[in-house]
Formats: sequence, structure tokens, C-alpha cells
Amino acid sequence: MNKRFLPAMATYAVLALLAAVTLDGLLRTAVWILLAGLAVKTWIAYKAGW
Repeated sequence: MNKRFLPAMATYAVLALLAAVTLDGLLRTAVWILLAGLAVKTWIAYKAGW
């Protein structure tokens, strides 16, 4: 497993938790969608072997 994959996913999770605690409403949803998109992009790059 790539050494940077798990820390990247953990960072996305921490940012999502911080957004849940500090933000509300539409802004929180937008941040979650952004983080989910970045996590999916990271996972795709990991599976492609980059």
C-alpha cells in the first residue's frame, strides 16, 4: 500500500469531522461534497497505481 494513501484518507476524515463540528447548513454540505470528491479522486489514483 502506498505510504501516503492512508494519511491522506485520515486527513480527509479529520477535516470532515471538523466541518461537522464547526460549520452548519449549506456550507457544511458543500465542504463534505468537496472532501468526498477529493477522497474519491485520491482512491482512483491509488487504484490506478499513480
